[in-house]
Amino acid sequence: MRHLFSPHSLLLLSLSLWLQGCVGYPRIVNFPVDPGGRSLNSRSLDFDPAIAGPYLVFASDRNGSQDIYLFDTNSRQTILLPGLNALNERASHPSISEDGRYIVFAVNRQGESDIYLYDREFQQKRNLTDNLNQEVRHPNISADGSKIAFEMAENGQWDLLVYDRTGRQLDVE
Repeated sequence: MRHLFSPHSLLLLSLSLWLQGCVGYPRIVNFPVDPGGRSLNSRSLDFDPAIAGPYLVFASDRNGSQDIYLFDTNSRQTILLPGLNALNERASHPSISEDGRYIVFAVNRQGESDIYLYDREFQQKRNLTDNLNQEVRHPNISADGSKIAFEMAENGQWDLLVYDRTGRQLDVE
């Protein structure tokens, strides 16, 4: 009896059919609403997501101003960040340490930009770049939360700076 397909051909056909199920358009993952009525996805503008461990940090205008939000993917709940957001600030580009304690983000207030570090344990934020009179953007925090890298505009170009959590510039050259 002669088979239409060889065993090798059947294997390739099966593999290609299986892999076709892995392609397609990305889907929005709809997490359930938490007890406070907050959900990960909203009708608002949500952007600049960053993930570390179980934490997803992002910027959104869901409360009428551009703020930073934190979502725990394990508990599927939005975590409140007391003292982080302010009405007169536009926050963007958040980054979070692996343990979720530190969040670094950019702030634009009245045309001035700064990089802030928020400590969730003490619910305090501090301006790391208050001493700079340059435009700064795109902060990123190390996994252990000890170093913050960001861009600074100087002499018509963007330079990279690395600070520690106290706001001291580290020599990386």
